Amino acid sequence: MMGIKERNFQPLPKDISLEDLVPEDNFYRRLQERLDLSFVRGLVENLYAHSGRPSVDPEVFFRLQMVMFYEGIRSERELMRIVSERLSARWYVGYDLFENLPDHSSLTRIRDRYGLSVFREFFERIVEECVEAGLVWGEEVYFDATTVDAHASLDSIAPRFYVEEHLGELFAEEEPTIDAEQEEESATIANELGESLVAGFHDLPSADDEALMESNGPKDDWISRNGSQRREQKGVWYRRKADFLASMTDPDSSPMKRRESKGSHLGYYTHYG
Repeated sequence: MMGIKERNFQPLPKDISLEDLVPEDNFYRRLQERLDLSFVRGLVENLYAHSGRPSVDPEVFFRLQMVMFYEGIRSERELMRIVSERLSARWYVGYDLFENLPDHSSLTRIRDRYGLSVFREFFERIVEECVEAGLVWGEEVYFDATTVDAHASLDSIAPRFYVEEHLGELFAEEEPTIDAEQEEESATIANELGESLVAGFHDLPSADDEALMESNGPKDDWISRNGSQRREQKGVWYRRKADFLASMTDPDSSPMKRRESKGSHLGYYTHYG
């Protein structure tokens, strides 16, 4: 006889928790055991006031960033949808079944507050932990490249100079106001710190060292460009579309041709090491 499954959901028993619903061999359980992210609070402590309404825990924010990376998610709105549906991801970020998750817009504001330097320090700390765990041996590195679709329409494309000028106006930083007492205190701390560092680094070459300048001159200084693409022209007869066109909604994406069909779309060239 053919069975028919009725959809009848009962409330969970009180003795069952999210801890019981995530399998012991789940990936996020293993990640939780091996990677301690409590250090991130120290990275961003100076970016928070000492009073006011409690924010999203910085450790929760970076746990969400880890989920976004491992799941290959490109949108924070999509990230929060996945975390709300998947028990293991909800367990990893530390939110119970009936707890409200952070809003995706909060993640955007937090990311803007932290800035690139905090993410760089976070990355370097993770690499250090990988080295300590014996996962990096420095003998060979494997790279793989792929293309990823961007969540942006070709209709959003405009001349690059216009897009960059528009973004510059949107994200123009205001000069912080510092009173005389804070300025004097900062100068005192800077002087004390400078004196303690000079003794340890007197043997290092200065930025004006000619040998150092000659050695570093030909190198592509990707870090000082904050990861931005090189836009210089490659010859007279060839120009990339991304050199003079950009998306208003996703300026980091580039126009590229589709392999499986005709036409173009916006996307990214991604490399994994």
